[in-house]
Amino acid sequence: MRKLKLDELNRVSVAEFKDQEKLPVVVVLDNVRSMHNIGSIFRTSDGFSVEQIYLCGITAQPPHREIEKTALGATQSVNWAYFETPVAAVESLRNDGYKIIAIEQAENSIMLNEFLPSSSEKYALIFGNEVNGVSDEAMQLIDACIEIPQFGTKHSFNIVVSAGIVLWDFFAKLNLK
Repeated sequence: MRKLKLDELNRVSVAEFKDQEKLPVVVVLDNVRSMHNIGSIFRTSDGFSVEQIYLCGITAQPPHREIEKTALGATQSVNWAYFETPVAAVESLRNDGYKIIAIEQAENSIMLNEFLPSSSEKYALIFGNEVNGVSDEAMQLIDACIEIPQFGTKHSFNIVVSAGIVLWDFFAKLNLK
């Protein structure tokens, strides 16, 4: 078996990406500390063609060399906006008709494998701080909470792994039926 060369992958240009149909998802980063995590989520969001990323609170913003180490240019393709607080981001998204979903371990959460996104809805997925998770203020404003099932000894996945799992799941359920 031969690995494909980069020019054989037939990826779209940044301009074509901007014009293509997007997954009806906005990723909300609630006070994410690590710029490498931020950059990786930009790259993952590019891979699944999400609409936009909302950066909130202490979450760093492009351009920044540490974000670009892992984003590898995805900060140019994926649209993003900054909000002082996750509450401001959620209020804006709610006004635009998004269903607000925290990715968190919480009472009455829905396991990811049991959640069925609707093609008629738009979703805002909130991913929280690496230590504290989704802020209490944001949790008070959500419509639902999705939890990723886990079977090991650790309490949680890394935020980048969580974003990859959840975005793939949404993409697969909405686009690969």
